[in-house]
Amino acid sequence: MMTGYTPTSEQQVIIDHAGSAFVKACPGAGKTRTMIERTLRVLKNSEDRRGVAFLSFTKAAVEEFQERLRQYDILPTRLFPSVISTFDSFLWQFLFAPFGIPGCDQIPRLIPDKNSWEVKPFEGAQPLKLNCFDRVTAKADPKLLAEANFDVEKRKIGPYESRARSIIENARRQGQVDFDDVRAMVQERLSDAAFAKRIGDALSARFAEIIVDEAQDCNPSDLAIVDWLRKSGMVVKLICDPNQAIYQFRGGVTDELERFSSTFEKETHLVMSGNFRSSPSICSAIVALRPPSLRENPDKPLGRFRDDQTPVHILSYTGTVSSKIGTEFQSLVNAAGIPLSSAPIVASTHLSACKAIGQPVLDRTEHLTLSLADAVMSYQFAFSTGNLRSALINLHRTILLVRQQISSPGDYNKYLVSNGLDDGSWRPEVIALANKLRFEGTDTADGWLNNARTVLGPGLAGNSTINQRLKKSQNLTDGLLTPPVSSSPAQTIHSVKGLEFPAICVVMTAQTAKRILDVFDGTSVDSSEDARKIYVGASRAQRLLAIAIPKSQSARLCELFKSTGCLIEIHQI
Repeated sequence: MMTGYTPTSEQQVIIDHAGSAFVKACPGAGKTRTMIERTLRVLKNSEDRRGVAFLSFTKAAVEEFQERLRQYDILPTRLFPSVISTFDSFLWQFLFAPFGIPGCDQIPRLIPDKNSWEVKPFEGAQPLKLNCFDRVTAKADPKLLAEANFDVEKRKIGPYESRARSIIENARRQGQVDFDDVRAMVQERLSDAAFAKRIGDALSARFAEIIVDEAQDCNPSDLAIVDWLRKSGMVVKLICDPNQAIYQFRGGVTDELERFSSTFEKETHLVMSGNFRSSPSICSAIVALRPPSLRENPDKPLGRFRDDQTPVHILSYTGTVSSKIGTEFQSLVNAAGIPLSSAPIVASTHLSACKAIGQPVLDRTEHLTLSLADAVMSYQFAFSTGNLRSALINLHRTILLVRQQISSPGDYNKYLVSNGLDDGSWRPEVIALANKLRFEGTDTADGWLNNARTVLGPGLAGNSTINQRLKKSQNLTDGLLTPPVSSSPAQTIHSVKGLEFPAICVVMTAQTAKRILDVFDGTSVDSSEDARKIYVGASRAQRLLAIAIPKSQSARLCELFKSTGCLIEIHQI
């Protein structure tokens, strides 16, 4: 046991539990520390020299676990035979890469954005993304077609499925895979009983336990693999908070996870309800941000902010999302003595979060000039708001599009792999171009455009001129603005999942606020995933939580929070 650590009774049960378990943990439950204690318990068994595999679904969660191990000075220099990795990396390392692609002699190459590849059966056809098609059968998913506004009544899907099949087969021959392919091929191999037994025996010989953190982020394929691990005789512990399931876009599970939990014996269903992250008011707000049927086990504030009486701030705004939200939140953050860099403003979409800090963001467009302006502004704002790495990648991708070196955004990683480009080889040039493309307060939109043409003209591929690639647009002025000296980072809720911050502001929009509150008061389930996003965002806060909501719905949110004993303060902005 680590010095100074006294586990709760719930945590102690988990630390002592030797077999498989299904663990439900509230936000801030101390699961990382608890899992570290469990790992120590396993590794101290001198009669069993096997390791522990700690798996999660985001790099942030994996890095946090590694950092905690370093803080406690218990991360061995040579980690073997233990493993700390994402679930994706575990599949790649142990169940895919050693065996290659069935029927292909090429070394597998990972193309992370393969789902974004365009499927166009002929010139002028409406492009669809590859994620609309099953990787095994190439059949289109009706739901995803509807989301892509593809009219199946007016357009024939057959040519698209044929084109998708050709793309999938050609990529497989070339060894180009993403993790959707990996899952499909792993399941294909595990359907071979003899192979499944051999690999199961090998993993059992290496790992005493496998811990799957953030299990609500599993998709059905992941659950099938976890089920196979258990049936192969391995001890598996699943740690989850079903209220944080926000990955339906990648096939994430909700009801499936609950059904899967029934495969665990009743006595192996364990809970962690103590919240070591947040203040009492934030804990009460988190309880209110669950459907009524899931509030029976309220979070208990147990951490360093357990006596903090800071209220939850409701920012009631009129009109659309604007920089007034960011200004009001900045005042609250400054008054609390919290650095702005540790106080993000988050929303379901990057667009809404950016609007709340005053960062210009243009609607999604194929107009290259507007796309370039948006990428340049995102990069410039990143110096005061964070997200610098992702902004630089986005700018690189956009420059390649302008120069016709790629034909669609989904070709970006394929281009990097084909040209053998790693981060170090392309970054210096792109940073130099970014500095030349800066927008200054004295610039005009026309002046910036002329400069962009001069900067990006050299190196242009294809037959188009730079003026044909970067055309004038009357909307360009709206997309250019000098960044502030300092500001809260603008991030999506997905990007902060698994993290924690001294302060956070969650933005709800007029388009979804009413439907989300309908979920919270139990009158609807239609927007359950949108509701879970608000829950995830709010539960990142330690001391200061603000929720920006349209004035038409602010009274409902106030009553909701009062019903769970949450202290609130309303700001009309």
